[in-house]
Amino acid sequence: MSDTPLTAALGDAGAEPLQVLLLVVVTAAYTRRSRTLALRGRPVRLARQASFFTGVALLLVALVSPIHTLAEHRLFYVHMIQHLLIGDLAALAIVLGLTGPVLRPLLALPLVRHLRVLAYPLVALPVWAASFVIWHEPAVYGAALAHGPLHGLQHVLFFATGAMMWAAIVEPLPGPAWFGTGPKAAYVLAVRTLGTAVASVFIWAGTAFYPWYAAREPAGIDALTDQRIGGLIMFVEGGVVTLVVFAWLFLRWTREAEMRQTLVDRGHDPEAAARAARYGRSALARRPTAPPGRR
Repeated sequence: MSDTPLTAALGDAGAEPLQVLLLVVVTAAYTRRSRTLALRGRPVRLARQASFFTGVALLLVALVSPIHTLAEHRLFYVHMIQHLLIGDLAALAIVLGLTGPVLRPLLALPLVRHLRVLAYPLVALPVWAASFVIWHEPAVYGAALAHGPLHGLQHVLFFATGAMMWAAIVEPLPGPAWFGTGPKAAYVLAVRTLGTAVASVFIWAGTAFYPWYAAREPAGIDALTDQRIGGLIMFVEGGVVTLVVFAWLFLRWTREAEMRQTLVDRGHDPEAAARAARYGRSALARRPTAPPGRR
C-alpha cells in the first residue's frame, strides 16, 4: 500500500506517525478540558497550560525533526538527546501542566482509575528504573532500532514511566502523607544516581556497546566517541534538571512551612494545616477560624 501524503511527510521528517497522532489526540483533549474548566469558573493556570504545551513542543521536536532520523540511523548521542527529550524533559513539562480537575474525566474510566497506583512513589521509581535500564541493554536497544513497532513502544514507555516518576514528585493528584519534601529530595537523588551510573558507564567504557552505529558514522567520529558524547549529554542534562528540581523543592518547602504555620496560628489542626499547605489550599488559609465556643 502506498504512503499517504501525511505519512510520507512524517516519514521524511523522521516521525513516528502513530505517536504523533496520539500526541495530537491528547493535546486536543487537554485543550477541550481546559476550556470546559474555564467556562465553569475553574480555569487551569496559564503557567500550567504553558508547561503542558512546552512538553508537547518537546515531543514534536523529538519525533518530527531531523533528530529522529539521525537518532535512528547515524548517531547514538542524538538518540540519547531524543530519549531525554521524550522520557525526562517532555514528561516533566506535561506533568507540571496537569491538575486533578484536568484529569478527572480520565480517572473516571475504570481501567485508568486502577492504574493510578503506578504514580505511587514506591511503584513509580522501580518501574521507571527497570524501563530505563532494560531499554538501554544492547540487545533490546538494537531490537528497537530494527523493528519500528518496538521502537514506538520504547518511546511510549520512556514517556509513560518518566511521567509516572515525575508525577510522584509534582503530585498533580494527592500523594501519600509520608512523601513530603525530604523523601521527595531523596527520591530525586535516587533517580539521578541511577542516571549518573548509566551515563558513567557510557563515558568510561572502553567498548562500544552499540557497534552497529560504526558503519553509519559520519567521518571524524567513531562509535566509542559517539557513545561517550551520549553519556556526557545524559550526565549534564541530569545534573541540570536535578539542580532545578532541588531548587523548586526548597522553594515549595519554605512556602508550605509558612502557610502551615499561618493555619496553625489561626487554630486549625496541625495535621490538616500541613495537608492544606502541601496542596496550596490558600482559600483555607484566608478563611477565619470560628471562636472556640462555636466550633
